[in-house]
Amino acid sequence: MAAAADRTLPDVIAPGLDVLFVGINPGLWSAATGWHFARPGNRFWPALHRGGFTPRQLHPSEQDELPGYGLGVTNMVARASARADELSAAELVDGATVLTAKVSHYRPRWVAVVGVTAYRIGFARPKATFGPQPQPLAGARLWVLPNPSGLNAHFTPDTLGAAFAELRAAVRATE
Repeated sequence: MAAAADRTLPDVIAPGLDVLFVGINPGLWSAATGWHFARPGNRFWPALHRGGFTPRQLHPSEQDELPGYGLGVTNMVARASARADELSAAELVDGATVLTAKVSHYRPRWVAVVGVTAYRIGFARPKATFGPQPQPLAGARLWVLPNPSGLNAHFTPDTLGAAFAELRAAVRATE
């Protein structure tokens, strides 16, 4: 795992997606496997399914199926680390700039950042909360979701699924 530190993952992205999910940065497990949200215990894939975005729970190795559902995945910061709290504020601010350029280029309808602290720091919005954000991002509607990491004990699989379902309802309402 230590050899995966500082590796990057390719985005799973295509033009015109319904939702581009934005992780904070890849964990070491993800960097080692090449799959987003790959660490056992990460609840992204179950939350995606429970939220109604996919007809079944996908395995991280099936991430390339996401664009077929109108979904994509990228990260605020490209480099892998053991924990998100290893990232500097400057990295998150730089990542927000890179993310804005990606959104401008690929034009997803919605952007969902999974991690409120990373969003607050990267976009200089210290009072941001979960849910829809008043400011769009490069023309896309913006939503902040809880971090699905197993380290985030404040949210259960059920409450994460419910948070993802709120986003899904908003996406459907704008179709």
